[in-house]
Amino acid sequence: MELRSLARRAPTAIVLIAVVAMALYGPIDQLAHYNEYADRRAWLGIPNAADVLSNLGFALVAFWGFAILRTKETVTPRAAAGWWVFFAALAFTALGSSYYHWAPDNDRLICDRVAIALACAGLLAAMRAETRDTPQSPWVLPALIAAAIASVVWWKVSASLGMEDLRPYLLLQGAPLLLVPLWQAGYGSPRADRVAFGIAIALYVAAKIVELNDAAIFAALGFVSGHTIKHLLAVVAAAVIAANLAARRNRRAPGYGFTLETPRAST
Repeated sequence: MELRSLARRAPTAIVLIAVVAMALYGPIDQLAHYNEYADRRAWLGIPNAADVLSNLGFALVAFWGFAILRTKETVTPRAAAGWWVFFAALAFTALGSSYYHWAPDNDRLICDRVAIALACAGLLAAMRAETRDTPQSPWVLPALIAAAIASVVWWKVSASLGMEDLRPYLLLQGAPLLLVPLWQAGYGSPRADRVAFGIAIALYVAAKIVELNDAAIFAALGFVSGHTIKHLLAVVAAAVIAANLAARRNRRAPGYGFTLETPRAST
C-alpha cells in the first residue's frame, strides 16, 4: 500500500521538479545542423525517400487504431477521446513528417513537431483516464492539446526572436515515459498494459538513440540511416500500444461491467 501511495504522489512531484530544473537550466537550443540528414537518396522522384516513406507506418498504425476504437469494449469510455486524439495524431505525423522530410527546414518542422506533441497529449489523457477509477475532468484533454500546440509555438516564436527554446516541447515528449508507468503502478493497471507500455518505452528510447547517431549508422550500414530506423522503431512502439488495445477484446475481467480490464480500486 505504501509503495502504491508513493507511486500515486510521485507524478506531481516529478512534473514540478522537471519544470523547476528546466527553468533553472535555461533555454534549450535545437541541435546544430538538425535539418541535415545523412540519407539524401531519392527514389522514384521522391527526395530523401527513406526518411519520407518510412512515415507510412504511422498511417497504417493510425488506421488500425481507428478500427480498434470502433470496436466496443476495447477502451474505457472515459479514455476514448484521448485514444482518438492519439491515433489521429499518428495519422497527422505520417503527413507532417513526410512533408518535413521532403525538404527539411524549420518552417516544415512545425508540422512534424505539432503532430508528435499532439500524440503525446492524447496518450497522456488516455492513460491518465484509464488508470483511475473515477471520471476524468473534461478539461484535461483540451488542456493537454492546448499545451501541445503552445509548446511548438513557443519554440518557433523563441527561435524567431533569436533565443530558441525547446523546453516545453521536450517536457511534453518526456512526460509519458515517466508519468504513465507511475500511473499504472499507482492504480494497479493490468499486467498486460504495463508490459506493453514498457516495451513501447524501450522502443521509443532506442529510437531517440539511433536518431542521435543518424550519420554514423548510415556510414556503418550504408543502406539505412539512423533517422529512418528511428521512424521504424517509433512505428513499432505505437503498434505495440495498438496491439495491446486490440488484445483486450480477448481478455475478461470478472467483476467489471464490460470485458475490458480496468484498474481495481486500491484498498
